[in-house]
Amino acid sequence: METTRFFTTGQFRTCVTFDWQAGARIDLDSGPTRAWAALGVQGLAPYFFSFAPTFYVRDGGRVAGRIQGSYDLYLSQRLILQPQVEMNFYGQADRGRGIGTGLSDLDSGVRLGYQISRKFAPYIGFTYSSTFGQTATFARSAGESVHVSSLVFGVWIWR
Repeated sequence: METTRFFTTGQFRTCVTFDWQAGARIDLDSGPTRAWAALGVQGLAPYFFSFAPTFYVRDGGRVAGRIQGSYDLYLSQRLILQPQVEMNFYGQADRGRGIGTGLSDLDSGVRLGYQISRKFAPYIGFTYSSTFGQTATFARSAGESVHVSSLVFGVWIWR
C-alpha cells in the first residue's frame, strides 16, 4: 500500500535532546484523503538513538500513532550506516484506505550514506515493509503484496 503523506509541524524545545511537535498530516493517494492533527516528540534517546513517537487524531474521534527510530553508526568520519524502523498503529479500521485496527504496518531498512560535506550526504539503501492483521487482509483482498522489499537512494540534507 503506497501512501503519500504531507506532514508539517512546529517544534518547541522541551529539553536538551527532545522537541515537541504539533501540526497536521494529510494522507494523499488513490484512497480517500484524510487529514489528521498531530502531536509528538522528536529527539535523541539515550545512546543517541533518534526516536519520534507521534499521536494523531481526526474527525469522529479516530486515533492513530507512529513510532519511528533510527541510529547513525559512523563507520568512518564520513561514511554513515543508518538502520531505521517505523511502526504505525490505528484505533479503528478504515476500509476506504485499507487500514485495519492495531499494528497496521512496519517499515524497516538500512541506508549507507557518504557525507560529502557536513550538510550534504547522498545515500543508498534497502527497505522492507510488511502489513499485519486487518491491514494485511485488506491488502490481500485488493491483490496487493503484504511484504515489499526495495532499493532506495536519496540525499540527506542538514541545516
